[in-house]
Amino acid sequence: MTQQQVTTGHVVIAPDKFKGSLSAAEAAERIAAGVLRAAPGTDIRLLPVADGGEGTVLAALAAGYQRVELTVSGPTGEPVPAAIAVKDGTAVVEAAQASGLTLLPGGVKAPLTASSHGTGQLIAHALDLGCTRIVLGLGGVACTDGGAGMAEALGATLHDADGARLPAGGAALARLGLLDLGSIKDAFAAVEVVIASDVDNPLLGSRGAAAVYGPQKGASPEQVAALDAALTGWADAVAALTGADLRDTPGAGAAGGLGFGALALLGARMQPGIELLLELLGFDRAVRGARLVVTGEGCLDVQTLHGKAPAGVAAAAAGAGVPVAAVAGRLELDEPAWRGAGFAAAYALEQLAGPDAAEGESLTRAGELAELAGERIAEEFLRA
Repeated sequence: MTQQQVTTGHVVIAPDKFKGSLSAAEAAERIAAGVLRAAPGTDIRLLPVADGGEGTVLAALAAGYQRVELTVSGPTGEPVPAAIAVKDGTAVVEAAQASGLTLLPGGVKAPLTASSHGTGQLIAHALDLGCTRIVLGLGGVACTDGGAGMAEALGATLHDADGARLPAGGAALARLGLLDLGSIKDAFAAVEVVIASDVDNPLLGSRGAAAVYGPQKGASPEQVAALDAALTGWADAVAALTGADLRDTPGAGAAGGLGFGALALLGARMQPGIELLLELLGFDRAVRGARLVVTGEGCLDVQTLHGKAPAGVAAAAAGAGVPVAAVAGRLELDEPAWRGAGFAAAYALEQLAGPDAAEGESLTRAGELAELAGERIAEEFLRA
């Protein structure tokens, strides 16, 4: 078939990351390369996305936000490089940049002592820059400290009953005797904090931060119980000082209780991650007049249907009357399921690699296969 010019209307390419192989920006670029190979002259708008977890800052940078770099305290106290994204008084802060599991030295998990202090330092820097809106992306953190470390970085002090400063981490909160929030309330009086998260867990109990997410951070059953008890004392102390008990608020258990800390101490509100990120990235403007939207992620599965980035992109595109094609490393949804989620087509890198591909080949060849997916999309949707 000979190559032909695409008909009118641009194409928006808005994938999330393909974990373990391609960042969202890389995936967008490779899909775009394939589209252009099969349909030269296509007007393409790249808009890599995220759902509030890892990759949120990168998505904001790709959409024109300014990168601000600094060194902060990592989850176990070691200095780590991090960045926030800033534009027009809004700062995008990604907790995983400072407190992430991937930052643990040697990969050794520290469920009892890991801290959210570095996340607080990122927020403090945003305030120093004069930002009046902070978008806080949660997910992928190593700590279960209820946001206590974040609060310390913002000026709070935590002491035991003898007046000694508490060490970092969730377990130490069991010895909390005195909490002073300093000037946190005043500092955030004129600052809007929005949490980008789809987690609806409360802070405590069987669906709480320690019970549900503690084991992922290396906590044994005994440590989960200890962390939950420590977080109970933390919630009691915060409620006593603020006059509001938010431990049962949906989302308080996000990111080891960072959600609770932001809700209770920073006056934050929660918004579905992909919905908020699409708003920040200007998706509504990008999709206006589009012929097609292409989205994707590492695996299109049941979780995709519950608020993950591709489903959010599909819903937003549907609102604009634009069809959506999905590209995924693996496709675990059957056709009725992905069509029901709003996708007009779905392409899996595993399938494009061919039946004789070696195990893991779709990961090692992800960029090449994403380009092939772009070609297939152009052939199906864009060729006259």
